[in-house]
Amino acid sequence: MDLLEAIKNRRSIHEYKNEQIDRKVLKQIFSKACWAPNHRMKEPWSIKLYQGDGKKDYAKKVIDSYDREGFFNNYDHQKSNKMKEGIRQFLLNIPHHALIYMERDSDQRKYEEDYAAVCAYIQNVQLLAWEAGVGVLWTTSPYLHDNDFARDIGLDPSDYKLVSVLQMGHPLRIPNPKKRNPIENKMQIIDSGETKKADAN
Repeated sequence: MDLLEAIKNRRSIHEYKNEQIDRKVLKQIFSKACWAPNHRMKEPWSIKLYQGDGKKDYAKKVIDSYDREGFFNNYDHQKSNKMKEGIRQFLLNIPHHALIYMERDSDQRKYEEDYAAVCAYIQNVQLLAWEAGVGVLWTTSPYLHDNDFARDIGLDPSDYKLVSVLQMGHPLRIPNPKKRNPIENKMQIIDSGETKKADAN
């Protein structure tokens, strides 16, 4: 698979086969992704990978966070319990949850550089996974902004930022591609002090 093919054909996957990815394949994906650009060679990304029985504890912490945030407040006890069980089963049915996080930097510029590097790393993971026949969904779920959730998984929110959770597994269904906007709608060329839109040609 060449680079353009991987970029164009990669899809966000929402449905997975009920099987784990080989540990060696996962290790290769996360290892090779480290060639993402990053300032000062800091490699600011870190990973907590939940799979197997580890997903049970992860799912409980996610549901606890939703509970704290009042997600179930407008429902009676029976309905809220049914919703919680639905979320739990949904999370358990996903083979792997890779929680990506980074250390916070008090310098705003360095913090933004680190965040950008982690996002580049995540995209590398997605492309390498796709090449290996592994689907990924890059999520920024509400519990990533819950300080108590961070503490529950062993991270001090004053020291670490939760960037994303990557849901991973072998795709059960691959969605159709969605249309992209022409770059002419997004790009301005500034030449000799003049600003003009990019040529369609």
